[in-house]
Amino acid sequence: MSLPVSYSDIEAAQTRIHGRAMRTPLIPAPVLSEQLSARVFLKPESMQRTGSFKFRGACNALMAAGVAARSGVVACSSGNHAQGVAEAARMLGIAATIVMPADAPEVKVARTRASGASVVSYDRASEDRDEIANAIVDLDGAMLVHPYNDPKVIAGQGTIGVEIVSDLAAMRLAPDVVLVPCSGGGLLAGVSLAVTERAPNCRVVAVEPAGFDDYGRSLRADAIETNPRNSGSVCDALLAPSPGALGFAINRERAGGAVAVPDEAALRAVGFAYERFRLVLEPGGAIGLAALLSGAIDVRGTVVVILLSGGNIDDQMLARAIQIYRSS
Repeated sequence: MSLPVSYSDIEAAQTRIHGRAMRTPLIPAPVLSEQLSARVFLKPESMQRTGSFKFRGACNALMAAGVAARSGVVACSSGNHAQGVAEAARMLGIAATIVMPADAPEVKVARTRASGASVVSYDRASEDRDEIANAIVDLDGAMLVHPYNDPKVIAGQGTIGVEIVSDLAAMRLAPDVVLVPCSGGGLLAGVSLAVTERAPNCRVVAVEPAGFDDYGRSLRADAIETNPRNSGSVCDALLAPSPGALGFAINRERAGGAVAVPDEAALRAVGFAYERFRLVLEPGGAIGLAALLSGAIDVRGTVVVILLSGGNIDDQMLARAIQIYRSS
C-alpha cells in the first residue's frame, strides 16, 4: 500500500534543508554501553537550531511551500514546533503567528517571540487550539503548518533517520533499535520510514509519557485512540491528544511498538544526561533515555540509538531534575 510520505520525499527534504538545518552528531555513549551490555549511541537533536528536531520539518515545509507561504504562516505548538516555524519563517522573511498553550515553558515562549513570531495563548484544558489556528488562517489567509500531520513536516523529520543509518554505516554498523520520543507521531513516522528503508530489521520504538500513551494503544488496536486529558505531564512537548492520521499510516507499518515511562523517570534521565554527559535536555527530549535507564526496554546485545529530541527546559525544571537524579 502506498504511504503518504516516501523515502524519496525524505531525500528531497535533506537536499532542501541542507545548510540551514544542522547535521547533528551521533555520539557513542560508553557508560551506557557498559551498563546495558549494548552499543549505545546518542543523537542529540537538542543541539539542533532552536534546540529541537522541529526545525527540520518546519524548514522543509516552508521552503517547499514557496509562494504559498508568503501571506504568512500559522502553527500550533507547546514550544518546540513554535520555535522551529518561527525561526524558519524569520530566515525566509515570512510572518509567523504561533498558537501556544498558556502553560508552555517560558523559555519556549520567549525564544518563539525572539524569532519575530506573534504568540496567541490558549488554555489547553478548555480551548481547542485547532479552532483558534483555523480562525487565524481564515482571517489572514496564512498557511497552516501542522506540527506532525503534514507530509513535508514528516519528511523533514525523517532526515534524522537518514543521518543515523549513514553515520552507523560509516562505522560498519547497522541499528537494531532506535528509541524515538513520541507525541503526534510525525517524528516517529519520518524516522521509522527512513531507518527501516535502509535497515529493515531495525525496531523503531515510540517512547511516551505514562498516562499519555495514545500511540502505543493505537498501534496495539490498529486504530487511532485518544488521551483522556491534554495536560498533566512534565513532558509538555509530548501531549498531543491523538496520533496524526498521516503519521499513523506509516507507523502502523514501520514502527516497532511503543513503551511508556513515568514523569519521574523522564526527570531522572534529564539529570543523568546533565551529570554524565553535560547535555541539557527537556523531559520529553530525554524520554528515550529514560526508557533505557528505567528498564522499560531490553537492548542487551544490540546497537541502539537514543534520539534526544529537544533541550528547551526552564532553569527550575533542570534544577529539579538534577536533584531527583542525585537523590536516586
